[in-house]
Amino acid sequence: MQHAVELAPAAVPQIWSLLSQIPDPEIPVLTITDLGMVRSVTPQGEGWAIGFTPTYSGCPATDHLMGAIRDTLTAHGYAPVQITIQLDPAWTTDWMTPDARERLRQYGISPPAGHSCHAHLPAEVTCPRCASTRTTLISEFGSTACKALYRCDSCREPFDYFKCI
Repeated sequence: MQHAVELAPAAVPQIWSLLSQIPDPEIPVLTITDLGMVRSVTPQGEGWAIGFTPTYSGCPATDHLMGAIRDTLTAHGYAPVQITIQLDPAWTTDWMTPDARERLRQYGISPPAGHSCHAHLPAEVTCPRCASTRTTLISEFGSTACKALYRCDSCREPFDYFKCI
């Protein structure tokens, strides 16, 4: 059997492709690679090392996602899998792909505004339905800790805003 190191050049893109199919359990239109949670894929002896950064250190989905990574790669013959949680640097919405931000908007969640805004709410949040910037903060905490609840003053619809972190 060949070691992962010998297979690395061909396998790394395949592994990234597999990881790009693992949905975020709280926002199923996004994957863990859309969010930038997968930091690295490297060969390690007979298997693979995956660097993983949860969206925040207390994220309740962390164990689920680590299991999904391990199960997905193992099912496709990429085992053993060692997952290392990397908390430094902390995850930031800056790591989200532009496509992920657009899919959030289409899903009805206002994407984060700005860069590296460290969880404070912006002065202006855009409604994902009608694109109005006339919006009102209802609660700094939405359906999950990473979202705030807003209402559009133009179309009157409530919506989540994905906070900058």
